[in-house]
Amino acid sequence: MYHKIAQARKKSGLTQEQLAELTHVTVRTIQRIENGQSVPRAFTLKALATALGTTVQELAGPVNDGSFDPEKDRHFLQVLCLSCFGYLVIPFVHFLVPAYLLKKSTSKNPKAIVFGRRLVRQQLYWAAGLSILMMLVLVYNILATNFFNKPFLLSYLWIFFGMYFAKVFLIAANLRQVKNMDLNPQSPQKA
Repeated sequence: MYHKIAQARKKSGLTQEQLAELTHVTVRTIQRIENGQSVPRAFTLKALATALGTTVQELAGPVNDGSFDPEKDRHFLQVLCLSCFGYLVIPFVHFLVPAYLLKKSTSKNPKAIVFGRRLVRQQLYWAAGLSILMMLVLVYNILATNFFNKPFLLSYLWIFFGMYFAKVFLIAANLRQVKNMDLNPQSPQKA
């Protein structure tokens, strides 16, 4: 779809700034739509079609350039989800593995790209959460021993393994979502 929008804009002789002004959206939104980073909402797509002198069906219709293969995209997303098990080997920077795979991906399906970016962000948040929890345990243990003379200290292993098991469920949920996801670029999806 984003190829069609960019082509229609260029055919109309409009710049991204002019199109943004005509449709009352930001230039950044136009850039993200044309780069395939975002799928326009229905009202944005209607405004784009009106500004470009075409129909919504024309802009949202299938692109027959062979660039979309839903089964190939589904397989890629499953591999991307499974790459998140890298946390078993490199727990604090494991998000680099799915980020690298996403960057090297040849998929042009906006739905797959959006899901992949969300997955990488999710991995980054998990790593940050693990680090924060470990720091909180350290602070508690320091305070408990130095200021309150408490013999009970929290174990880092409980936090570590608790987060690891939570991660397994998170990966399983993502795999289930990929299995049920409609990767057909013709079907609507909100950005």
